[in-house]
Amino acid sequence: MTQAPATYDRYLADFEAHSAELAAQPSWLRELRHQAISHFREVGLPTARKGNEPWKYTNIAPIAGTDYMYGVAPLREPTVEELSVTAPWCTVWHETVFVNGRYSAGLSESHATHEPREGLGGAVVGSLATAFGTHGDLIREHLGKYAHLDYDGFAALNTAFLTDGAFVYVPDGAEVATHLHIVYATTAGEQLVSYPRTLIIAGKQSKLTVVESYVSLAGGGYFTNAVTEIALDEGANIEHYRVLLDRDAYNVGVTRVRQDRDSRFTSTTFETGAALTRNDFSVLLDGPGAECRMRGLYVTAGSQHVDNYLTIDHAQPHCTSRLYYKGILDEKSKAVFGGTVFVRPGAIKTNAHQEDKNLVLSHEAEVDSKPALEIYADDVLCGHGATAGALAEDALFYMQSRGIDEAMANQLLIRGFASEVLDGVMEPLREYLEKQTSAALPRFREEIVT
Repeated sequence: MTQAPATYDRYLADFEAHSAELAAQPSWLRELRHQAISHFREVGLPTARKGNEPWKYTNIAPIAGTDYMYGVAPLREPTVEELSVTAPWCTVWHETVFVNGRYSAGLSESHATHEPREGLGGAVVGSLATAFGTHGDLIREHLGKYAHLDYDGFAALNTAFLTDGAFVYVPDGAEVATHLHIVYATTAGEQLVSYPRTLIIAGKQSKLTVVESYVSLAGGGYFTNAVTEIALDEGANIEHYRVLLDRDAYNVGVTRVRQDRDSRFTSTTFETGAALTRNDFSVLLDGPGAECRMRGLYVTAGSQHVDNYLTIDHAQPHCTSRLYYKGILDEKSKAVFGGTVFVRPGAIKTNAHQEDKNLVLSHEAEVDSKPALEIYADDVLCGHGATAGALAEDALFYMQSRGIDEAMANQLLIRGFASEVLDGVMEPLREYLEKQTSAALPRFREEIVT
């Protein structure tokens, strides 16, 4: 752990300056926020890399050394048209939008009513700030229970500034036919910080699909410090998408998922565009028969850096997990993959596999991949693997010998590599992500039609 230096005074001062927000919040939440800022004051941010394995390959000095401004309102509210060309937008989805970390009723469908709505199967979707008054006991039961404030300085900061965010509650037996879309949009700001918080609670035998998007409306070196907590009760089924498109910015996200008996969690993560992305994603299989499938695609160029730090914790027997990530790296960019499957004592009949594959398009790009298994139980089936390589020369030669020029052959092979992840994505999100994959690589940009 590191002690908070003087450069962190801005965070502490901002907390005091916005202390009036605490007065309207429940007493338990006020205490939680005070505990969080106290913890941050003690540990600061994880700037040390030597002896700090989770951050060994990622340097957060640009974040730690910047005085970010909190609570900055946008000069104007963006329009739906502006948002729809930036975020993965669909007219049949249920949109809940936050701008600079604050709920936007004008851009959202829920309008903060927090009442079950037609077409949502009885689900409640809206602003967390309002939900404290309507679903306080339920929120208290789950908030901060999976993403612990003492995990690291980033988690502590997010909890300290917890004032708003997305709240999704699906009652027992409910099936949400409409896809939910949570959008965290940031306006231009070189030194702007926001703290998105998402809480998703799925009751017994419930089912939903949710897309969580982080997008930039104008680019800039702002800082997004996000925390997402997802709880699946017995037999619940969640299909979750996390789309990170914070252009030229810094995005550090902590996602924590807890699964009960016979629940199913499917996650797909897409990352590109940010100067630095940290995706700290952990799933706890805490009930027999739980199943987790995590897929991801990250695309980097220029000097971008993406770090996927992933954990699947098998705490109960007869659970299944699959972890499959792929990366495409170009120019001087860098990627880090740290995947761990943890099998606790007694978690017999575990079936787990993880794999990370990387396509390196430049001699200057770099990937550090470290899959790991920690097994403390017998009678399990587990495996892992990692690969990194360039485009296959024999495949390029084969395609060129049949009349396909070299540029097109390269494009087809790269798209084929990405399709192993994207082909499993629902429409119209799949088409949107395919375009974002091409737009992220300089060699493809001339083809993009806006």
